Amino acid sequence: MTEELRESALKLLENHWDGGRGYCVPNPATYPHLWLWDSCFHAIAWAQLDDPRAEEELAAVLEGQLTGGMVPHMRYGPAGPDTWLGPLDATSSLTQPPMFGHAARVLADRGRKPSEAVLERARAGLDWLWRERRTDDGLIFIVHPWEAGNDHAPRFDDWGAPGRTSADYDRAARSAWNKAQMDQVRFADDGAAISSRTFMTCPAAFNAYTAFNMAELAEVLDDDVLRERARLIAAAMDRQLWNRGEELWDDLALIGGGPSTSVPLSDGVMGALVTQDRDRALAALTQLSDAGRFAAPYGPTNVARTHPAYDPDMYWRGAAWPQMNYLLGLALRRWNLDAEAAALSEATAAAVRGNDWAEYWNPETGAGLGAAPQTWSALAACM
Repeated sequence: MTEELRESALKLLENHWDGGRGYCVPNPATYPHLWLWDSCFHAIAWAQLDDPRAEEELAAVLEGQLTGGMVPHMRYGPAGPDTWLGPLDATSSLTQPPMFGHAARVLADRGRKPSEAVLERARAGLDWLWRERRTDDGLIFIVHPWEAGNDHAPRFDDWGAPGRTSADYDRAARSAWNKAQMDQVRFADDGAAISSRTFMTCPAAFNAYTAFNMAELAEVLDDDVLRERARLIAAAMDRQLWNRGEELWDDLALIGGGPSTSVPLSDGVMGALVTQDRDRALAALTQLSDAGRFAAPYGPTNVARTHPAYDPDMYWRGAAWPQMNYLLGLALRRWNLDAEAAALSEATAAAVRGNDWAEYWNPETGAGLGAAPQTWSALAACM
């Protein structure tokens, strides 16, 4: 990374650091809490920037862990949440992509191996997903769109969410619909969400993230059980989620849903992080460089550019995201597509330099969207 980019990323994180709580507040006005995968990405960035707050931030993610092992997607700030997220007082009852396995690997590789207590909690969090959120066919499911990370994505449209095209999509209506889905969730005795009456699906990206984080933590712990679980999830994805026509991995609805689970998203490329099938990985990854699919001047679009739902200015309906670019860059490098990964890094850096380190951005113009600045954009200095 350039010294200018490094210093700007470090300043961004420092300006959002809450020393009393031990984590970065992504944006004080819009996101005044801890979010699971946000803080894991902060820990990764801190580590890449050689700052000891990497260990603190990762530990903060796992301090909210429930007694059964689930890692909540939010630990609330002093004001509490602005909507009902389950029966717990301090944390949500939902989870999020378990990026703490990869974060632990990055920290260890940078000479900042997490404590045994943190590693035990990370292992327990992945155990919980394997034990409580795995189908008989070997896939991992979620019980609310917020758990996926990309909660407004077109793949969730067939559950009755309002707006299917860029012309009729309404973000406020979609957010209200998401809030209403919490009324359908069932909870375990410790408060963890375990099922839903109306919404259950196996997202391709969430499965890829889970397998990837299992494989990463397995390297830190030298854990053959985790390695085998990662392999089994990846194999289940190849067996059940691969879409030959789109050459992407699809989602699989369990309760509710419909054909929207096959909408072409860059999320459907994430299987390249874990598959052992080189042909499938390359078929998916090459779409990141195809202007008829996901390629745009400031990083991959989240929705294929030719799809009716594509809107480059809209939240999870086409915009580019720094954490997605980071993960897609890892997938490219896994398959030795180093030139493509470098180009993606340069596009991401160009975007954040020009948009005040925005939460996400228009991939056609680089114009910032959402909260700005937002801390996970520090990943642009780590790619």
